[in-house]
Amino acid sequence: MTDTVRKRPRLAVFKFASCDGCQLSLLDCEDELLAVADAVQIAYFPEASSRMEPGPYDVTLVEGSITTPHDAHRIQEVRRISRTIVTIGACATAGGIQSLKNWANHEDYLRCVYARPEFISTLATSTPIADHIKVDFELRGCPVNRHQLLEVLGALVNGRRPRLPSHSVCLDCKRKGTVCVEVAQGIPCLGPVTHSGCGAICPSYDRGCYGCFGPAAQCNCESLTNQYLDSGTNIETLLPLLRNFNAAAPEFREASNRLEETAQERGNKR
Repeated sequence: MTDTVRKRPRLAVFKFASCDGCQLSLLDCEDELLAVADAVQIAYFPEASSRMEPGPYDVTLVEGSITTPHDAHRIQEVRRISRTIVTIGACATAGGIQSLKNWANHEDYLRCVYARPEFISTLATSTPIADHIKVDFELRGCPVNRHQLLEVLGALVNGRRPRLPSHSVCLDCKRKGTVCVEVAQGIPCLGPVTHSGCGAICPSYDRGCYGCFGPAAQCNCESLTNQYLDSGTNIETLLPLLRNFNAAAPEFREASNRLEETAQERGNKR
């Protein structure tokens, strides 16, 4: 091993409960991936290599949420051997789509899915990585934006802070000249409270944003949902928007809980 290789930061990529989509976003970088491979030493990345080198690691990317007792223990070990941890994607930053079980009885799901549920060891909840360890940086998205991922890696390798947008999808629509689907068509849209990163794809095709990049930095979900309720949108339409890929993100979780409480109150008054 040459001195040049030794000086390159050691990169590790770990997977927890997830679909692998965010890791694939890195592999889909194509030509840029060669530059990444040249700038870092890929020490541990099961999705991309059969060579696994032990820690410690300079930069560790973590995909996926914590859903089992084993993973709750394993993430502690990952933290111990990593200098910098970056969580990537909705599962790692907000519990993912699997966090929908947080509002249900997970044992009911086990009985529906598995012939022998007694052999399955799982937690009652799906939680983000930051609920278990200190996380140095979070990169949202389902999946992550590969350009943002490259920016984060480049910044960490060069010892600077990543430069990423913090505005909402609404601003992206305005920049693209996309007519607001809520104003023009009355379609409920989470664009005002969702973090930029997707390029405002859904509104461009006459569909409301469903929050795949999680809550924006300036997020007022209560005001938005109240506005939709006042304009006649029913709770049954709004709840699935908030309980999606980022259902357990605090801002979305609290807003959906308020909607559910409102629905129950309305039901009790009938």
